[in-house]
Amino acid sequence: MDAQGHERFREFVENRSSALLKTAVLLSGGDRHAAEDLLQSALIKAAGRWQRIDEPEAYVRQILYRQQVSRWRLKWRRRELTVAEPPEGAGGTAAVAAVDASSAADLRIVMRGALARLTARQRTVLVLRYFEDLPEADVARILGCSVGTVRSTTHRSLAKLRALAPELAALGPADAEQSPSRDFSPVEVRP
Repeated sequence: MDAQGHERFREFVENRSSALLKTAVLLSGGDRHAAEDLLQSALIKAAGRWQRIDEPEAYVRQILYRQQVSRWRLKWRRRELTVAEPPEGAGGTAAVAAVDASSAADLRIVMRGALARLTARQRTVLVLRYFEDLPEADVARILGCSVGTVRSTTHRSLAKLRALAPELAALGPADAEQSPSRDFSPVEVRP
């Protein structure tokens, strides 16, 4: 890579890495360390082809999605078990009853926890459909599956998400639009 290309790559990383990290965090189920690894690997791959890339952000996002797909296609599974409460927390946690500006952080925590309990495939489909706002055909192309598979995975994923976090059902589309963050919010699709 020449000096000009190196400078453009450095500027791209400086300007877009936080937005790309948000996507990587969602794809990795809220595991920031795994997300940082995912993003770093994607940026390394992009750096090698930097001179030939027309749309750098789209290219890096595509790498993120494909790397995540590769991770969940591996036969090796994590040996960790994600649970709603740590073992020492014998008492129950209160459900989020009302949604207002002060409880947005609580909802994000609930959403991230619920997303972390989905399979990597379910989480990836939901992130692509609702966070990235991609049509089903594009999601199918990215994941290398049929549109029907995307539809059925989306349906099952949303049903599981509703079961894992029933307090999210209290949200309406207007509530989601007023939220100051662009965190994943599947409230547009109701049961």
